[in-house]
Amino acid sequence: MDTFKNNNLAKNKKLMNSFEEKRSLLLEMISFSIVDGKLHQRELDFIRIVAKELGFTKAEYSDLFHQELPHLPIKSEFQRIQQFYRLALIMHCDGVLHEKESVAIRQIAIDMGLNPGATKRVLQMMQQSPNAMIDAKALLGMFQEQHN
Repeated sequence: MDTFKNNNLAKNKKLMNSFEEKRSLLLEMISFSIVDGKLHQRELDFIRIVAKELGFTKAEYSDLFHQELPHLPIKSEFQRIQQFYRLALIMHCDGVLHEKESVAIRQIAIDMGLNPGATKRVLQMMQQSPNAMIDAKALLGMFQEQHN
């Protein structure tokens, strides 16, 4: 779990402007983490780390599990890539890849307006990585290829 703590793309809070945006991101992570029908401890730990990095108190974090998912669009492409990567980390952190997770994350990426080819490459690279982590430059590079 320490590798997740040190991953700037997984927790960068500087670009998020409002409490509502941060809350929306965490609620999306919670919603995605239970798409396979279970909330695994490692998924819960990862979401707690991100919540702490985003400045949520324990009470605010706990309350998130009793809220409905609002739809706040993520403004910048970088923030959408960042959130996609967070969700992909959640998908991998329990050590089991479920078909429902795979389908859901691809649909989420499409809904975010991310390039399907880039998301497919990212997911393949994460699956091949021993700890599911990808270098930030490589991750961003896969999405920036579409701009050339």
